[in-house]
Amino acid sequence: MNTKMIRYILGKMLGVEAVLLLLPALVSLIYREFSGVFFLISAAIAGVVFLLAGVKKPENRNIYGKEGMIIVASAWILWSLVGALPFTLSGSIPDYVDAFFETVSGFTTTGSTILPDIEALPQGMLFWRSFTHWIGGMGVLVFVLVLTKLDKKNTMYLIRAEVPGPEKDKLVPKTMSTARILYGMYFGLTAIEVLLLLLGGMNLYDSLIFSFGTAGTGGFANYSSSVGHFDSAYIDGVITVFMILFGINFNLYFFLLLRDFKPVWKNEELKTYLLMILSAACLITLNINHLYGNPLHAFRYAIFQVASIITTTGYATADHTLWPMFSQCVLLFLMMVGACASSTGGGMKVARFMMMMKCIKREIMQMVHPKSVSIIRMNGKKVDEDVLRTLNVYLMAYIGIIAGSVLLVSIDNMDFGTTFSSVLTTLNNIGPGINDVGPNGNFAGFSPLSKLVFCCDMLAGRLEIFPFLMLFTASAWNRKF
Repeated sequence: MNTKMIRYILGKMLGVEAVLLLLPALVSLIYREFSGVFFLISAAIAGVVFLLAGVKKPENRNIYGKEGMIIVASAWILWSLVGALPFTLSGSIPDYVDAFFETVSGFTTTGSTILPDIEALPQGMLFWRSFTHWIGGMGVLVFVLVLTKLDKKNTMYLIRAEVPGPEKDKLVPKTMSTARILYGMYFGLTAIEVLLLLLGGMNLYDSLIFSFGTAGTGGFANYSSSVGHFDSAYIDGVITVFMILFGINFNLYFFLLLRDFKPVWKNEELKTYLLMILSAACLITLNINHLYGNPLHAFRYAIFQVASIITTTGYATADHTLWPMFSQCVLLFLMMVGACASSTGGGMKVARFMMMMKCIKREIMQMVHPKSVSIIRMNGKKVDEDVLRTLNVYLMAYIGIIAGSVLLVSIDNMDFGTTFSSVLTTLNNIGPGINDVGPNGNFAGFSPLSKLVFCCDMLAGRLEIFPFLMLFTASAWNRKF
């Protein structure tokens, strides 16, 4: 275990966070808010850690997959611990556990909140809260790799540990170049959305807030009624389209830039993802039509909520907990599936869901024809058995985390819908659940223990479980190889 290199990279990362904290401080200055001082104090604390640990490079700079996972998981926790300081120091969120919950929810792009009155926060605090979504959308390590010459030699292990999906592909041979290409596309799509929202009548501040939340598929807003505050079909449509776009595998955008349309057209995950969105939206439209009296009106709300849930964004234009149970069950299913691999969306990922269905089909076929040899393919390529083994382990860990979290959260004696959906929505980085944690609710009523459980769930879900679990594995710290 190269602890010196781990300490160096984490120190370097806190130095980057110190610089990022200056941006909301500037917003506070523009709005003449005293709370900007607390961003400067937090930046100074992160800067001191950087000077102590992130300046001098160790002689041995070799790291491997194990260190990569530990660095990624530790970085997300440290960034959240420091990022929570402005909320508590300013008194915006006095309880540090609550502030930590809010910040973890931001960086992991979950969008769950403990705030009963969002509008009460200063503009600078609301900006930082949503900006964490944009930073965390593509991953904090990827973000730092793009901005700095962190460590070219070991970037592969860091990106592999952070980029979501069952398989990690590089767009180009050099990992650093891949990171920059990803963020170039990410920034470009965000800028286009900001422009379109401005054309829809939003001011620049609101456009940035909602674009940050959409791009990171996070869902933090500066209004308690979320996107519903604007009551605009145009704004609903723009955000719906961009939620869907940010839930697509970013590798496919790279192929589009190269004008290589064949891999995009033949991508099974993309087809399944879009088909699920359209099917779910149509089913819910039929189910809620009587509530709105107009199929087009019902479809507007249905497609928005479907896109918001499957991409794990969490924005709302209607309270779906008031919809019929069939519609709620469809949304609950979409919560578990999530968006595409290598997107900013959370959840299990459509690719994993497809592999799971193909594994079930293969087992049934082999029962019928015991001597047959069946190969599972995705996009015409054979899926390695190692990938399928990892998928099975992931599913077992996923179910185990849900079961353990539900048991711990049930100590608070909430109703089952609230308890179960709160775990599901945090583990899948969605945001709102049902009942007390629905679109018009929040997580303030839970105990500090439950909030810490949710923080662990959000981090585990965003890091695809294994990097986070690695932190609690003794052999990962002691064993040498």
